[in-house]
Amino acid sequence: MTVSIFRAGGAALIVAFREDGLPEVLHWGADPGEVAEEGLRALAGASARQASSSALDLPWPLTILPTERDGWAGRPGLSGTADGAPLLPGWRVTDLGSDERGFTLTAEADGLVLESGLRLDDAGVVRVDHRLVNASAAPVALAALEATLPLAERASELLDFGGRWTRERAPQRRPLAMGSHARESRRGRTGHDAPLLAVAGTPGFGDRSGEVWAVHLAWSGDAVYRTDRLPEGRSVLGAGELLRPGEIELGPGESFSAPTTWFVWSDAGLDGVSARLHRSLRARDGHPRTARPVVLNTWEAVYFAHDLGPLTALADAAAEVGVERFVLDDGWFLGRRSDRSGLGDWEVDPEVWPDGLHALIDHVRRTGMGFGLWVEPEMVNPDSELARAHPEWLLAPPGRAARSWRHQHALDVARPEVAAWLLGRLDALLVEYPIEYLKWDHNRDLLEAVHAGRAGVDAQTRAVYALLDELRRRHPSVEIESCSSGGARVDLGILARTDRVWASDTNDPVERSRIQRWTELLLPPELIGSHVGPAHAHTTDRVTDLRFRMAMTLFASAGIEADVTRFSEAERSQLAEWIAEYKRLRPLVHTGELVHGETSDEGAALTGVVASDGSHAVYRLARETTGEWAVPPALRLPGLAPDATYRVRVIPALTAARFLDAESVPWIADGEVVLPGALLGAVGVRTPLLAPASALVVEAVAVG
Repeated sequence: MTVSIFRAGGAALIVAFREDGLPEVLHWGADPGEVAEEGLRALAGASARQASSSALDLPWPLTILPTERDGWAGRPGLSGTADGAPLLPGWRVTDLGSDERGFTLTAEADGLVLESGLRLDDAGVVRVDHRLVNASAAPVALAALEATLPLAERASELLDFGGRWTRERAPQRRPLAMGSHARESRRGRTGHDAPLLAVAGTPGFGDRSGEVWAVHLAWSGDAVYRTDRLPEGRSVLGAGELLRPGEIELGPGESFSAPTTWFVWSDAGLDGVSARLHRSLRARDGHPRTARPVVLNTWEAVYFAHDLGPLTALADAAAEVGVERFVLDDGWFLGRRSDRSGLGDWEVDPEVWPDGLHALIDHVRRTGMGFGLWVEPEMVNPDSELARAHPEWLLAPPGRAARSWRHQHALDVARPEVAAWLLGRLDALLVEYPIEYLKWDHNRDLLEAVHAGRAGVDAQTRAVYALLDELRRRHPSVEIESCSSGGARVDLGILARTDRVWASDTNDPVERSRIQRWTELLLPPELIGSHVGPAHAHTTDRVTDLRFRMAMTLFASAGIEADVTRFSEAERSQLAEWIAEYKRLRPLVHTGELVHGETSDEGAALTGVVASDGSHAVYRLARETTGEWAVPPALRLPGLAPDATYRVRVIPALTAARFLDAESVPWIADGEVVLPGALLGAVGVRTPLLAPASALVVEAVAVG
């Protein structure tokens, strides 16, 4: 047996490689520093699961793919059948490669070949990959291939997320219970109620405190997040693709690659998890490198009422306030006057656009803005030319359609002729028009998703990925947004092929406050779309102040989703001021480290971004509901360099100023205060009493 330690970014894996079977992760978490080889071997001995009364007679390993053959009584990492017999392979490692960051291996058993890899990146994020090959002559029916890592026993609380349309990523927290527990998603897409991450931690872990371990599955289809806590051994945290019965059947020579699973450890609470994930994402080759443009999307401005005159006027008004990209939403294609018809007929409607989209796009581009277009390629209305011509193209059981959802059905993109047709239509649009951006929507769950006579979510998801990959190959300069009736497809699988996500269909800034905060746990601000909507939010019937709506878009890829031609001159002036400030702060917001602070004030939320060198920071204190304090407690500003001195001031263009009693707080009345970072972080500054649906935005700049 050999024991190796792999480390990067302040995190470490200690792995035991035994003579028989798969390796065992002995430790995942803090980097213990240099450890002598003798110490690692001693750790392996001390970590062995000991025999006890009414248990296995010999110690057993918790391998990287645990099964009953290992002695594991929890949810198996691998399950299925080969020619009807259960998969219980006795793995023999035939090839092993490693460096200081991790290892890859090949193992064989009973006509199966396993290829696995565990690797830390620069941010300390562990990525786990498994691939199973059927090297036998018998068929293999695969039921599960899931990634797991062990949890320390001190992790006793679990945080994940539920939600619904317009209320995505609602946190739920509970004790980490004994037994094997799974959160399963069977929606055919990530889902409004997706777990997002499963986060296990020490008692009372918070935004910036406690030790936590988290997992995310980079996958846009059915998924399972699982925990196991058994009396015989350590707890396990993991995730994997949820496979339906009969969905994955491997013939001789065929293989299955599980989606990559991301594991993150932090000793600095949830912000520590975010910091690692955001650094990892920003290091990707395909991560957006240019400034995220301010967008105007036409949906809540005109809905389906497309007309050249009002839309060119809207474009002019958008350009005047500083918008950089104009996106034409749903309603531009054949027969599309409502959501009941036309979906799938991806040709510009000559009744609405007799000269095509050229006149509108040319006008938009003359204002200096780029042009984007809404599409929903994976879906079709029954009332469409496509559905009438090809009823067999539906993703559905043979001979009948699944239940409709928003008057639409899913296309079976895994059929080669469907993928080719969609690629041809999208490619034709991008060739004919100078489109720089596609808003790619997906407005329903996949129910009864049957492809080629078997469960089809896996095939559908991989086919959509392939379609996106080929479209990006042909048009590498075109950016794509993942929208799915709001935030129902937010995951790192879709984000490997897109440039931002639409976090929610609600533009109500009060609702967005929490949706944004928890989306930020996984994604940095530049990947999260958030728009200034109308004063009256159609999803909640709430009316809010313009300055509050603007303040709530700050930590995001910002935009507008409203008819600004109906705004008053004063409101347009406020929009222009906000956009100018957003552009000024954009380099900080889209590169700095996100922080969240305890406000000691119920109904308030603090979000900030601090530059990597600590020289610059911006914070937003949002008041969502009334709190218990008549005089608010001091506001502490986390993340600043304690030995630096900062000039702190309010940013008027981003602050709901009409709610502030500035005279009650001298430093705000004076315009600024200069204090050491240590005091700002530990003691803080007084703030005025904010009314509900208001915000205070302050900037801290190091001086001297």
